[in-house]
Amino acid sequence: MAKKDPTDLTVEEKLKALYQLQVTLSGIDENRELRGELPLEVQDLEDDIAGLTTRIENIQREIEQFDHAVYQKQNEIADAQASLERYHAQLDTVSNNREYDTLSKEIEFQELEIELCNKKIREGMAKMREREFDLHKAEEKKADLEHGLVEKRAELEDILEETHEEEERLKEKALELEKKIEPRLLASFKRIRKGARNGLGIVYVQRDACGGCFNKIPPQRQLDIKMHKKIIPCEYCGRILIDPELAGVKIETQNAEEKPKRKRISRRKKAEDAEYGLEKRQSL
Repeated sequence: MAKKDPTDLTVEEKLKALYQLQVTLSGIDENRELRGELPLEVQDLEDDIAGLTTRIENIQREIEQFDHAVYQKQNEIADAQASLERYHAQLDTVSNNREYDTLSKEIEFQELEIELCNKKIREGMAKMREREFDLHKAEEKKADLEHGLVEKRAELEDILEETHEEEERLKEKALELEKKIEPRLLASFKRIRKGARNGLGIVYVQRDACGGCFNKIPPQRQLDIKMHKKIIPCEYCGRILIDPELAGVKIETQNAEEKPKRKRISRRKKAEDAEYGLEKRQSL
């Protein structure tokens, strides 16, 4: 038997197909809600860890640069000390005041150079200690985030394992149902569903009201919905409305709940009247 063209479907058949599609899509939504914010949390943790990894690498590079600078200054101090020893030795062999003054200035210059190098070494060592502290903190934070990431990934994988098979089945079913709905109506349904806070594009009438926004529906409009002659949207929220019987939903009546309330009110009123009558007689 050839498949019926979506445009040839009756309004009743279109509404049934739409409602079945809504139920299927709601099932997919429930699985996604079950995952909640976990995928985003995992992504955020991965991004934070990547950022910390880059920061740690930069700090390590800076520490290496400070260490290299300290090493260079230590070599400069060794060279200056060797020059000092040589100049001091030459002082014993000078033959005139001019040579003595020249050597004295060289000695003074080398001593200043050693003092300056020592200052640079102290500054470099202080910066190294500071960056090593930052490195330790960053590595600790990264370790904590990696531990949290392992837990979040495990939690997400468990949920995905539980819901994957069902979700794939629902997706296949949704695709099959979409083929039964004419493109224009399907596009309208998806637009309504996208704009709805709870993802409902079609809802059944319950307690004389829209099942989406819960605004009251006039009696004549309810009658039109039951007739299944045309697609009727809610005049307040725009969701497509369907008769609960057509949707296969049973609505409980309220009559059984209301009667006891009226009886209780009646008994209370009688008791109050009797008490009032007694007080009046006593006053007389």
